[in-house]
Amino acid sequence: MKRNVARQRDDMSPEYDLDYSKGIRGKYYARLLKEGSNVVVLDPDVAQRFRTSAAVNDALRKLLKQTRPRPHSSARPIERRRSRSSTD
Repeated sequence: MKRNVARQRDDMSPEYDLDYSKGIRGKYYARLLKEGSNVVVLDPDVAQRFRTSAAVNDALRKLLKQTRPRPHSSARPIERRRSRSSTD
């Protein structure tokens, strides 16, 4: 098995300089935090209908306009008081 790995490395063209010691870890990390990023993977059938991210965003904005906003739910459930009856 090791022979195959060594053979594959020797077959690579010299223009492929894979010197990872020159790499900078987290080069784009600050920009990612600043701009933000949400990656969503679409199912193949949905991706066929929406070819670009702009098309997906337009469709979602139209959907959001049609639905009414819901209030944010609190962390704790709201306790409801029972009404007192005449038998209490």
